[in-house]
Amino acid sequence: MKKTAFYYIHKKLGAKMVDFVGFEMPIQYEGIIAEHKAVRNSVGVFDVSHMGEVQVHGPDAAKFVQKITTNDVTKLNVGDVQYSAMCYENGCVVDDLLVYNCGDYFMLVINASNIDKDIDWIEQSITDEDVHLKNISDETSLLAVQGPNSMATLQKLTDVDLSSMPYYTFKFGQMAGQDVIISRTGYTGEKICFEIYSSSNKEKSEALWNAIFEAGKEFDIKPTGLGARDTLRLEYAFRLYGNDMDENINVLEAGLGWITKLDKGDFTGSEALKKAKADGLKRKVVGFIIDDRLIARHGAEIYSGDKKVGVVTSGNISPMLNKNIGLALLDEGYNKIGTDIEIDIRGKKIKAKTVKTPFLK
Repeated sequence: MKKTAFYYIHKKLGAKMVDFVGFEMPIQYEGIIAEHKAVRNSVGVFDVSHMGEVQVHGPDAAKFVQKITTNDVTKLNVGDVQYSAMCYENGCVVDDLLVYNCGDYFMLVINASNIDKDIDWIEQSITDEDVHLKNISDETSLLAVQGPNSMATLQKLTDVDLSSMPYYTFKFGQMAGQDVIISRTGYTGEKICFEIYSSSNKEKSEALWNAIFEAGKEFDIKPTGLGARDTLRLEYAFRLYGNDMDENINVLEAGLGWITKLDKGDFTGSEALKKAKADGLKRKVVGFIIDDRLIARHGAEIYSGDKKVGVVTSGNISPMLNKNIGLALLDEGYNKIGTDIEIDIRGKKIKAKTVKTPFLK
């Protein structure tokens, strides 16, 4: 298995390590609930160096990224970040991603499970555009520093005025004496949040980790694993590739119409998506809450009476609400807010109700 530059720190901290898309990654340290609440109440740090980073260079970089993504790249100024998706011709999802406008090139941040697949698909999408790709995934470490005290922690380590950075913007700068990209982004739902792209050199990465934890000591900063990352993103109904969207679910069905600009001109999958919207969606991903101690996991079947009407795409506990929540792909007629459904959990049909998301207000 691959190891990130922080692997030995995780082991030293006693993290429970698991195989995650070919990387040996920490699923938890102290415990998922404690780590989740540390992010919501103060500050937590995730190693997300397994994510992929691909640069798009060339005179036609903007035009090309506009063609392969669903959102409108023309709205990005230099230093802006955009959440977007890439679709096949049928409108189903290749991947969701972040798009960074770095001035003379774009950076695409893609899911770890999809790096090889995405790059192959992007390369095959190049027709007459003058662009070339540079995969910098292996040379990039990425730490997500998230929560109300993340800004106060990181401001000690940089001359960049973090308070002046709007949500979904980034700056090139220094952090603890290292050249980095400081990004006001994250996957937790916290608006005070940062992601730090740096060198994957082991000594530099460990020095950066240690500096952040020393700066955050007064805030009881905690290392946070992928387990809490999942519960945190689910409380805000953030979609997860492979669960809530994939090559069999189109981007509108996934509930990502807000990042799908059908009026921006042609892009890969746009014709199929326009038709799907005109015809009316036959199914859609929506949120649900269970008033029961059982958690509905990915793949659990959903019923209305004896009729199967959908499937759970994501499910877990909400530590802040102390309720079991989830996302489900539900058929037309059953995905309106306030609909009563039943979920088959271990052979028992459990009552649930569709609700407006995000779950955490």
